Amino acid sequence: MFLALRELRFARGRFALMGIVIALISVLVVLLSGLSSGLVNDGVSGLKAMPATAFAFDEGAMKDNAFSRSVVDDEQLSVWQDAEGIAEAEPMGVNIVNGVTDDYTQIDLTLFGVEPAGFLTPPVSAGEELGRVDGIIVSEPLREEGIDIGTVVTLDRLDVELTVVGFTEGQATFGHVDVAYLPIDTWRLMAAGTSEPGAPTAAQLDALDFPFASVVALLAEDDVAPDFAGIDEAASTTTMTLTEAFNASPGYEAETLTLSMIQVFLYAICALVVGAFFTVWTIQRSHDLAVLRATGASSRYLLRDSLVQAAILLVGFTALGVAAGVGMGAAMPDAMPFDLEVAPIAVASALTIGLGLLGAAIAVLRITRIDPLRALGGQR
Repeated sequence: MFLALRELRFARGRFALMGIVIALISVLVVLLSGLSSGLVNDGVSGLKAMPATAFAFDEGAMKDNAFSRSVVDDEQLSVWQDAEGIAEAEPMGVNIVNGVTDDYTQIDLTLFGVEPAGFLTPPVSAGEELGRVDGIIVSEPLREEGIDIGTVVTLDRLDVELTVVGFTEGQATFGHVDVAYLPIDTWRLMAAGTSEPGAPTAAQLDALDFPFASVVALLAEDDVAPDFAGIDEAASTTTMTLTEAFNASPGYEAETLTLSMIQVFLYAICALVVGAFFTVWTIQRSHDLAVLRATGASSRYLLRDSLVQAAILLVGFTALGVAAGVGMGAAMPDAMPFDLEVAPIAVASALTIGLGLLGAAIAVLRITRIDPLRALGGQR
């Protein structure tokens, strides 16, 4: 520790320059982590909030944007409702629509048709529970766009009028579009093409004969692993777990893979930059290390001292970079999908420090090859 601290004070200019590079990498890692979390929440927060275990799609539906491509019927639903290990199975309808509010504000919504009293029904932060034929519960952030309880949304081309009766607890989006929950029968009325202009009525639903939905939402029994593959074969469906179903959201996989690749390159750059710095630093002080070896210092001691030096540099400047990144993230505009979450930032910081130490460890291993005779002029 004595040697490490002494060198940090003596060569503070060089270490400060290296530290700034580490801090800048940490800032980028934090910003990418926040952007990644923001894109995930903006893309699938509606799905993440659901208590579903899995979703059953129609067999053969393409995985990309599968929620919009899949169509299941009541026979397939019945197979899942009777399946062993499944506590509940409910139909769910999904489609993205355009509309206009009663004050002529244009709005895009992802309609989630669910059973009003089912396990998919979202808890509300304000307003009333789902139940009205023409009622919708919308994503909480829509308040900031002027949507309020009682706002009437008229859907394009259909001229169907839906009234906002409540707001979800927190953000609920799908495919970067705010979610509106409505009764599954109301969703079926529009999907069947039998809706009439104006607010849907109970009489229209009574006359409806449309036994279809987009997917079957599944809730497994506690501590039970259902045989999804076997039930899929009987129901002619394809099941994805909740997290696997995120990839069925438009653009989700492409966005997350792109950001993940950028983060991987940043981690690799951190390890290479730190390793290169300590390689050069070790070469420059080879004679001093040889003197220490000649006076009795062990290779193990010198290795430990160099790694402590790297750890101080990495931890200190990573913390500085994280603090700067969090500050910059807090100032991001609301229009940017950016969320600062503790867990992803902690993991990213730990990886930055860990991979930096790995690069430093590989670099300072050359200490073990330093000959103490160099201090006595043995190289001549």
